[in-house]
Amino acid sequence: MTDYILLREQAAAIIETEPHYVAALSNIAALLYESMDRLNWAGFYLMDRGSLLVGPFQGKTACIRIEVGKGVCGTAVKEDRILRVADVHEFPGHIACDSASNSEIVLPIRATTGQGTRIVGVLDIDSPVKRRFSEEDEAGLAGLVKCIGEKVDFDGLRE
Repeated sequence: MTDYILLREQAAAIIETEPHYVAALSNIAALLYESMDRLNWAGFYLMDRGSLLVGPFQGKTACIRIEVGKGVCGTAVKEDRILRVADVHEFPGHIACDSASNSEIVLPIRATTGQGTRIVGVLDIDSPVKRRFSEEDEAGLAGLVKCIGEKVDFDGLRE
């Protein structure tokens, strides 16, 4: 079981050391991958010229760009909501970046930048285990994403 209070504290310490989005998200992806069990991918997709571009992550090779409204990540952005998918093979339009993935949770990251408050990207976590992510995971990760959105410096992202 993941200690999400400790995870948020560790992420906050990482961000405090260096709030630039590349450095902070790189270390947070590593922290997630090491702290959570039964994962095969943990990382971020960041908004770039109207679509999601792969950002810092841990795991197997990833899809490079995902259009808003496509797959789990793009749908989470389009609908501006957390998506916890028990079986990705039952999700209409699922994009199989890694055929070993069976469940997924995607959380939009909202931040205030020079462009105002907006979705700047998503936290995407995949597992080879169906029904891997629980309500507890969702609540804990939502707190982490809130911290990321409030403290990470996303001003360098391309529109």
